[in-house]
Amino acid sequence: MNWEQLLSLKRQGDTSKRLRKEQDDTRLGFEVDYDRIIFSAAFRSLQDKTQVIPLSKTDFVHTRLTHSLEVSVVGRSIGRLVGKKIIDKYPYLQEIHGFHMNDFGAIVAAASLAHDIGNPPFGHSGEKAIGEYFSIGKGQQFKDQLTDKQWQDLIDFEGNANGFSVLTSSRPGIEGSLRLSYATLGAFMKYPKESLPKKPTQNIADKKYGFFQTDKNFFKEVAAELGLIPNKTGNDIGYERHPLAYLVEAADDICYTIIDFEDGINLGLVSEDFALEYLIKLVKDSIDTLKYNSLTTKEDRISYLRALAIGNLINDAVKVFIENESSILEGKFPYALTDRSKYKAQMDDIIKLSVKKIYNSREVIEKELSGYQIINNLLDKFITAYNNNHEGKATNYDKLLLKILPEKHHLIKENLYERLLHICHFISLLTDGNALIYNKIIASNNC
Repeated sequence: MNWEQLLSLKRQGDTSKRLRKEQDDTRLGFEVDYDRIIFSAAFRSLQDKTQVIPLSKTDFVHTRLTHSLEVSVVGRSIGRLVGKKIIDKYPYLQEIHGFHMNDFGAIVAAASLAHDIGNPPFGHSGEKAIGEYFSIGKGQQFKDQLTDKQWQDLIDFEGNANGFSVLTSSRPGIEGSLRLSYATLGAFMKYPKESLPKKPTQNIADKKYGFFQTDKNFFKEVAAELGLIPNKTGNDIGYERHPLAYLVEAADDICYTIIDFEDGINLGLVSEDFALEYLIKLVKDSIDTLKYNSLTTKEDRISYLRALAIGNLINDAVKVFIENESSILEGKFPYALTDRSKYKAQMDDIIKLSVKKIYNSREVIEKELSGYQIINNLLDKFITAYNNNHEGKATNYDKLLLKILPEKHHLIKENLYERLLHICHFISLLTDGNALIYNKIIASNNC
């Protein structure tokens, strides 16, 4: 892989090449990506989607939206620091092609902003609930009518693949959805493979999958434009990662490790003394003890440690990336950057404590239980109505139910797989609150 190709400004539908040196720096294409994401309805819906702890009376808790904004800030910093070193190493990128270090930051910030845009309501339990509707629920009835890969898309419903669809799928009058630059799409694609074969290797890029069968052709077009390295054979499709996808992943890893932990501390799920023992291992070389001791509130003390920890982890991620840049460009770095961090043991300890004290807290478990029931109910009712309508045997109830679908989801899908995926897509874009409202409407009409 080479940086000139990896930094492609091309957008879906372009008929001519976009050159960086011809870009207007007051309206740079990579920054336009960020703007398009932040003004999209799918991004706005993240304000009412659970990060880990469900929305509650405290203002401490992060939503998917605040998490995504924070990941984009961290991603921008990592991207700029890496960009400076890449430009220093390959000066022709600036001298001949006009790229700047801030371009790297803009790409990573935009991809980071969008990294959760395809996640269903109710956190990661939402993905599992959709998958289990098909694997062990009423959706099992459709298995024999689908190909193996189509079926795997459904039983292993993946927010990353759904996000790629949100960012790129056309609908009437809207070609290419947000029409982001291919560089930003490449950085977004943490898992550039289809759903089968599942986890064929230990390569981090094979951990999950990154596109549905409906988006396969465009995914291949993006990968070809960027010069990604194919790593599958026969009829299977998969690639080595775009190098900047490692930075997006690192920004997310840093934020959920540290900031979810901070939420747990501020909510009293983890005691401050206990937390300090863990955080001090990340900041012992940079903490100003006098300043720390002058802070009078728990929130301020934890905020100070969080800022130091994130700063140290950013610098370490940059160091790991630059040390392995050649291997990454050759497609020979099968790890997350944090897997090679000098702070890996400390991060693992924090995650283990978070799992025990936060992710398994009663409040979180109750949210996940409710999410399973609500998503299962919505899938069952809407899929039944949508399929019945397609087959010309819709009941009056089915017709009424389909009328409450948002207008943009009033689409005709001839293919069963596309119909099933369409309803999954609709439900995945609901906020936690809207999912509750739809469920109440359905429940009240079943009485």
